Amino acid sequence: MELGFGITTRGPLATQQVMLALAQQGEQLGFTHIALPDHIIIPNSIASPYPYNNARKMTGAAEGDCMEQLAVAAYLAGATQKLRLLTSVMVVPHRPPVFTAKALATIDVLSGGRLTIGIGAGWMDEEFQAVGAPPFAERGKVTDEYLRIFKTLWTQDEPQYEGRYASFRNVTFLPKPLQKPHPPIWVGGESPAALRRVVALGDAWYPIGSNPQFPLNTTERFGAAIDKLRADAKQAQRDPRSIAMTYWAPWYKEGQAAVMLENGQRQVFTGSDAEVAADIQAFRKLGVSHLLFSFLRGSLSESLKAMERFAAKVLPLAGEG
Repeated sequence: MELGFGITTRGPLATQQVMLALAQQGEQLGFTHIALPDHIIIPNSIASPYPYNNARKMTGAAEGDCMEQLAVAAYLAGATQKLRLLTSVMVVPHRPPVFTAKALATIDVLSGGRLTIGIGAGWMDEEFQAVGAPPFAERGKVTDEYLRIFKTLWTQDEPQYEGRYASFRNVTFLPKPLQKPHPPIWVGGESPAALRRVVALGDAWYPIGSNPQFPLNTTERFGAAIDKLRADAKQAQRDPRSIAMTYWAPWYKEGQAAVMLENGQRQVFTGSDAEVAADIQAFRKLGVSHLLFSFLRGSLSESLKAMERFAAKVLPLAGEG
């Protein structure tokens, strides 16, 4: 199992110093992925419901810089040697598809083939409007079409595409990504639409376990969801083994008491070091290939200490140290 961690691209910790320090320490400690979130602009007023908490409200930094995800990935590509750069997730409709395919291919080449593309359809209507994206109500169709455009440009010598949202022909697209046939695409989301996208277009499923509409916050719940996804893949005549299972648990915090759910079970990746380590082992048995956590705390020094402690205390108990 490979382990990764997330950083922030907005707010007080979205600085060159913090990003560089976390990336380099994570690489030194043996983490394999660094996850980079995506917001191009934060509207001052947000009415769109946020999917990942019960309040349905976006939380986090209301001030400080808001860095662009792909630019940060390119910067960190030159500052690291082994870490894989994970867009976590890139909101596909936010950027024009041909430009985005070129930017991603360039990052993959310049990083030596270390790009992993986590993708989502987006949730904030206000941000769609601010960046001039296609209509928010059509974001699922836009996402699927743009992903097909990416693959066409990345894999065909004479790419052409005629779609509802973009069309092109008579073009040369170089460079191609270093990874073949293209960088892995991890499809985020927990809804039925997201699962259909995984089967149709993804190389991995990349859910967050805290979505209250589609909770995946116990081993049993996530295991049942994996079984359903594999059954859906088989029905679609796709080999279920061709879809990797990954998981993003950003709520982990050292020293946190176990969070008990309404069904009496403990939320995974909460509780003692031994309990978190047991969760890692249980997810490994489910066939999960990648787990990601957050070590962001109130300051850079606290964040570095949290990461170091996790590597020293939890991973050996899980058989990953």
